[in-house]
Amino acid sequence: MQLKNLFVDFPFSIPENIPDVEISGIAIDSRAVKPGYLFVAMQGGSVDGHNYIPKAIENGAAAIIGDVGRASSPTYIGLENPRQALTFLAAAFYNWPARKLTVIGVTGTDGKTTTSNIIYKILVTAGIRTGMISTVNAVIGDEVLDTGFHVTTPDAHDVQHYLARMVEAGMTHVVLETTSHGWAQHRVDACEFDIGVVTNITHEHFDEHGSYENYRAAKARLFSSLERTKEKPAGNPRLAVINRDDRSFEFLDGFIKTKKLNYGLGDSADIRAVDVSYSSSGIEFTAVSNDFRVGVESGLVGAYNVSNCLAALTATVYGLGVAPDVAARGITSLDGIPGRMEQIDLGQNFIAIVDFAHTPNALKVALEAGKKMTQGRVISIFGSAGLRDKAKRRMMAETSIELADLSILTAEDPRTESLDGILEEMAAGARSKGGREGETFWRVADRGEAIKFAIRLAREGDIVLSCGKGHEQSMCFGKTEYLWDDRTAMRAALAEFLGIDGPQMPYLPSQDKNEKDWLKG
Repeated sequence: MQLKNLFVDFPFSIPENIPDVEISGIAIDSRAVKPGYLFVAMQGGSVDGHNYIPKAIENGAAAIIGDVGRASSPTYIGLENPRQALTFLAAAFYNWPARKLTVIGVTGTDGKTTTSNIIYKILVTAGIRTGMISTVNAVIGDEVLDTGFHVTTPDAHDVQHYLARMVEAGMTHVVLETTSHGWAQHRVDACEFDIGVVTNITHEHFDEHGSYENYRAAKARLFSSLERTKEKPAGNPRLAVINRDDRSFEFLDGFIKTKKLNYGLGDSADIRAVDVSYSSSGIEFTAVSNDFRVGVESGLVGAYNVSNCLAALTATVYGLGVAPDVAARGITSLDGIPGRMEQIDLGQNFIAIVDFAHTPNALKVALEAGKKMTQGRVISIFGSAGLRDKAKRRMMAETSIELADLSILTAEDPRTESLDGILEEMAAGARSKGGREGETFWRVADRGEAIKFAIRLAREGDIVLSCGKGHEQSMCFGKTEYLWDDRTAMRAALAEFLGIDGPQMPYLPSQDKNEKDWLKG
């Protein structure tokens, strides 16, 4: 494609003197540049892409986009906001694929991936050719693509590439999980959303956004984007689906200008759940609105998943015209989601679960779900990430002391921070709620050893919950990502405990190195 054609439908001021070159691809990493590519240089938190322009040119970049005034050459184009421009340039390069799809966006602090998967299953059950992009993977027909280790919303050009592949594969709908990072960094600005769904907006990412109000505003961009979606041949539902039970409700209810519906567990919700029952094998309830009443059964557990199911029902029934009974069947067809309250059973006489809960609210609802799944004790294992929102550390420890019977504080991506320091902040939170170290909570720095320790504590009928990593495939110590999967670690620990064959415990530097060693990298 000619570079100038990328600017034909550009929503910002179009630069003068666009080089007359043909573009064969787009990259934001100079190492990914191939001959004929457009390289977009962006200023990041720790890396400045402009420093890699010579390398991009060496690798064959045909043109460069970056900040105004940062470079001067016949193939350099300076823009006011290259990061925001990228999403529209990528959309144009792939011929605006979102305009050929019905796009359902899902955002929120917790429950995004689960709700995205429920919506996806409902649409597939309804016979609708649907793709999905989540923090776990991208699904295009029968193809499942891993989206990375610590990926939130993929980068803008990757999102547009996935959407283009879906159009090429004959998809008509896509479910796109979006994060506050994705919205703040404009990665999904050109995705032409038709339906927006929020799960909840609780404490998370305050280190980046500065306040709850700023964080909420980033999430709310999904709903303001509905107003800008261009007319599509398949129609424009422009439906906002919001959580009546969440603290964000009042703000979003006043903020949203399109058609909107709310869901919740109370009588005031537009779509609500009644006759709810919980067990260790799942949930059952009746979904009720002014238009339908349908029974729902799911292998998912916990009250929060009742809310996630209601969100998906509302979006698909009212936004896309799926019959309520078909939507209910779609919910039932979802077996589970990797790393989301995933049970690991090697024959032990207690329940072992791996979950992604890494925020105070997510840990709270996971522990509440655990208490409903057993008459025994709840044993929690969790950490709090380095170089991230520090307020969470105390909050998560306080939550666990209040809801779990026993708590084990451990590593979760300490990065270049002192793990011992992180654990001390968490321990202070635990003590503030009456936790007694060595009796109701422990510090076990190595995550593998923490899981083994929890398993040794477990009695028949207890539940052991390892929270914070879920589906993720690595853990960061220093500046290095080490291969790590909590599910493999849980199986390894259980196999050792039971004296049966099983996987080897994954390696982490906390197993055999002094902290000062891995802090050096």
